[in-house]
Amino acid sequence: MIRPMQATDAPDVLALLHWMDDAPEREVFAPDARDAAALHDECEDRVCLVSEGTDGMVQAYCALAPFRDGLALEGPLGSGDLSGLLRRAVARADGLPVYAFSARDNLDARAALEGAGFTAMHTTDFYTGRAAHLARAARVPGEYTAEDALPPADYRALFRAAEDGWSGRLEWTDAQLRAHFARDDVRLVVLRRSGRPVGFAELELNAEAARADLTYVAVHPAERGQGLGRVLLALAAAEAAAHPEVRDLRARAHDHARAARALYTHAGMRHCRSVVTYLRDDTDGEV
Repeated sequence: MIRPMQATDAPDVLALLHWMDDAPEREVFAPDARDAAALHDECEDRVCLVSEGTDGMVQAYCALAPFRDGLALEGPLGSGDLSGLLRRAVARADGLPVYAFSARDNLDARAALEGAGFTAMHTTDFYTGRAAHLARAARVPGEYTAEDALPPADYRALFRAAEDGWSGRLEWTDAQLRAHFARDDVRLVVLRRSGRPVGFAELELNAEAARADLTYVAVHPAERGQGLGRVLLALAAAEAAAHPEVRDLRARAHDHARAARALYTHAGMRHCRSVVTYLRDDTDGEV
């Protein structure tokens, strides 16, 4: 039976989350919570559904959460009637685009997603390396200077010139950008030449996981081909290594970002996981 999640389902859903954690090939986009109180807080603004077996135990879970221009799907997580669970979730989407994220090797979830009308958009590969090792190459070339901040207008201009897919950042207000970079877990490394910003690297520190995530590296197109990506990677690693709780640096690159993938590989970072992004967009073709 497929039904809305109830408060009493929390232990079963948490068990599914731990089951996912035990095997990378089971990974899907899912709640961060690993205790009942935190799970309740995360589910408050979401449509949460479960599939219940004949024994009354929850076999599978999925949910819809606000995301970008539509919704993000959590799951499908578990076993049993994943397709039926997805059909019920899609019916609750009110026609909005629904994004989903699954490990490349999670064949059961991917088959259910594709059977429910989701289309694979791209694959994101993740790379990891020891921050201290990567930081050994940190140096600022003589004609450049390094800073830790960038005015919103300059950030937006450089982002617009360098980015080809993460355009949501361009919609952030000055106040949102300042608030983001004022966070304790966010760091920015900026390269300037002759006073003009030519590249930056963004970091998010994750003390609990003992790592820093390199969320974005941008180099102005006019400055590419001079090794500035390697410079920014090493400077970001040095910033990460300056925090005793951080051991690893993790980076990501979409399947079309060949330069970024080559940068991380040549720097000695190890490929650690691949995630497929899916989209079901029932508004496609509307006018």
